[in-house]
Amino acid sequence: MERFLKRHLSITQLCEQSWCEIKMAYGFIKPKVRMLEMQNTEVTTGASIHLARELEVKPNVVTVAAVTREDREALKLINMLQMVPALEAGQLVREFPVFGVLEGMFFMGVVDELYRSDSGELVLSELKTRSHNSLPHPAQAKGHALQVGMYKLLFDSMVKGSVKRDHLLHNLQLDPNRVLGSDLQTHTQSLGLQAVTFRELLDHLLVVLTCSNLNAIDKLRLEYSHQSSGKLIGTREVAFEEAQLRTNIRGYLAYWRGERVPQGVEVEEAWKCRMCPYEETCDWRRDRSQRLMMVNKRAKLECPKSDDPKPNGSNLNGSKLEVEYR
Repeated sequence: MERFLKRHLSITQLCEQSWCEIKMAYGFIKPKVRMLEMQNTEVTTGASIHLARELEVKPNVVTVAAVTREDREALKLINMLQMVPALEAGQLVREFPVFGVLEGMFFMGVVDELYRSDSGELVLSELKTRSHNSLPHPAQAKGHALQVGMYKLLFDSMVKGSVKRDHLLHNLQLDPNRVLGSDLQTHTQSLGLQAVTFRELLDHLLVVLTCSNLNAIDKLRLEYSHQSSGKLIGTREVAFEEAQLRTNIRGYLAYWRGERVPQGVEVEEAWKCRMCPYEETCDWRRDRSQRLMMVNKRAKLECPKSDDPKPNGSNLNGSKLEVEYR
């Protein structure tokens, strides 16, 4: 955390970590490469699709000037204040921010979609767009399941009143007494909100969340869509196992707390390296390749040769020598 000057984490970062910790770390060490990766067609197309879906339920977009960091965070809180009653009324909402403390670390994220099912269950759905018209590999689905599971933990803690004002102020280093910009104050007043400072707005949101009739998330759902055609590839429901999820989170956080070095992929998942922008400069991959070469070389030296000069393949004691090659 100190090395990369971080005070909190995004859920997306932990999902990237579940794919390959070395790749995630290189993203901070080599930001230019990371920036180029985020500009590739698949990423930008996915972002455009998400934005289009968000605008489907927010047709009347209002432009408000945000001058300070507090103003920018305040805009997120205002959007949440508008989405909570909509969700209570049974409407579908998209791009719902979530935040809070998990296993001693402050996390932030944005839920793609929240809605009530026909049976009244509160469903959290995450859209994943794919360039291939097929469901993802289990290694990719692992990160997706982690993502929606963490979203549920954060959302549930927010509606239960477990999130405190100081969690947000301290970890984002926000000034609670900062007066909101004039443009922002005008917007809040038009919505019937009486808040002049960031603290007043934040306190109001926390009260609204706690006093709402929203309950914990009942169902976690993943939706996969084909980028080119826009057609649905398929959906998956994710089982929520809190104990195992928290164990996994603690394992990932051990790296961030400096308790262990980052881990790359094992030989069985070396196929991930072929799509990695850091493939040629990855120390983990080079070290693993060298180690594998040494193991293979040692195995060849220790393995008996098929062109044994002894007649009938016998050893010095005259017994039959059987060798199985794999």
